[in-house]
Amino acid sequence: MSLEIELILLMPVAGALASLLSPGRIAALATSAASALALLFAAAACAGPLLDGPAIEYGPWYADGLSAVFLLLTCIVCLASSVYSYGYISEDRREGAVGHRDERRYYVMLNLFSAAMMAVCVVGSMGIMWIAIEVTTLISAFLVGFYKREADVEASWKYLMICSVGITLGLMGIVLMYASSAHILGESPDALEWPVLYGAAAGLDPTLMKMAFAFVIIGFGTKMGLVPMHTWLPDAHSQSPTPVSAMLSAALLNCALYAILRFLMITEIAVPGFASTILICFGALSLAAAGAFILISRDFKRMLAYSSIEHMGIIAIGFGIGSPLAVFGALIHVMAHSLTKPLMFFSAGNVIQGYGTRNMDEIRGLRKSMPFTAFMAAAGAAALGGMPPFSVFVGEATVIWGAVDSGMHALAAAMAVLLVLVFAGLTRSVLGMMRGDPGREVREPGGASRASAMAALLAATLALGLFMPDWLGDALRSIAEWFSGGAR
Repeated sequence: MSLEIELILLMPVAGALASLLSPGRIAALATSAASALALLFAAAACAGPLLDGPAIEYGPWYADGLSAVFLLLTCIVCLASSVYSYGYISEDRREGAVGHRDERRYYVMLNLFSAAMMAVCVVGSMGIMWIAIEVTTLISAFLVGFYKREADVEASWKYLMICSVGITLGLMGIVLMYASSAHILGESPDALEWPVLYGAAAGLDPTLMKMAFAFVIIGFGTKMGLVPMHTWLPDAHSQSPTPVSAMLSAALLNCALYAILRFLMITEIAVPGFASTILICFGALSLAAAGAFILISRDFKRMLAYSSIEHMGIIAIGFGIGSPLAVFGALIHVMAHSLTKPLMFFSAGNVIQGYGTRNMDEIRGLRKSMPFTAFMAAAGAAALGGMPPFSVFVGEATVIWGAVDSGMHALAAAMAVLLVLVFAGLTRSVLGMMRGDPGREVREPGGASRASAMAALLAATLALGLFMPDWLGDALRSIAEWFSGGAR
């Protein structure tokens, strides 16, 4: 089993090396997509036994059911982004926005970015996890500033500076947590291993653990995009190449969430109620603030960036409530957001390349000029806004019901009102682009790679809402019970 984990980390690295050494652009794409597909198969082989069985713990590796969920989602997003990238970057090359060397560099960095995110999900040491998250920042900063325009470089530096400061604060939280265990674990080399800390959580120093989680939620919450530490996110998502925006939103934010959840489980045992209350507060603030920005944003990709903040807020609330029902809903919502948000970013990428602008006020007649993209954008907006029977609706409804079931009626009511406003903002913006006449000739960016990636994501998010397999539902319920303090 450890070999499978090692393969998960080596495959994207091998893909990066193959893309670097490939003789041409077609070969660079093929090796990148092939490594992403092989990575998904390897991750599925590793994750299957974890969803309903014991954890893997070997050397530096640690993975359990929670790891398996995040690992699989990251692989799916990376594969979809790699496939979509072929048509998208090829169009950029035809327009002269990138050159051959830029294209090769793109695929190399894309694979390395995937490898760094994989590492976050399969290491046992909190210290190594911190290193892996910082590596994702360093690699993705080059992708954010890929086009090297002034706005891109500015967004890249802003992302790098803010997230690095945040991650540094997260490191302070890890140090404080290590200090809180000194009287139990002493100077043990395993004192930063998550299973060891989880087993000793009841004896950790409560005061130090409160301080530790405060640093963790601010530090890793910056990378997760929680308000008010979110300021890097709209710029980075809007300026990045569209496939990178999808990976940032649907995979990278999940990595920071995963780290917070590991700390949350330990802190809730050491200081019951403290960490969950903080997480609910940050989640509610993120949902409210992002909803307001979605209503007023006129930049297509910035609107989707604020939507990511909104959904991270919903997920934070679900895990913060902590009941099995709310956590089950949060897990569904993590999956739903990871499948739906790339679809919307890919739709935005088609629109932006077709119309040459991100300003939604300047985009009209989308239904006439780009019928396939118009259909995907409309379906994606309905899914992302929480319309039944899409999976986002299932996640949101379950989290709200979890709040009601836990006696948090005011929170549930506030969430329902905010989500209605968000849905109204999304649909108004997307439907506004459908109406009218383009006013000029607009060519829909073609290519089977774009269409296949978008169609697969739409089918997946719809299927998850309609036909969740029994094995997946049972696995998520088992994880939720364990997360909420039950035995697994």
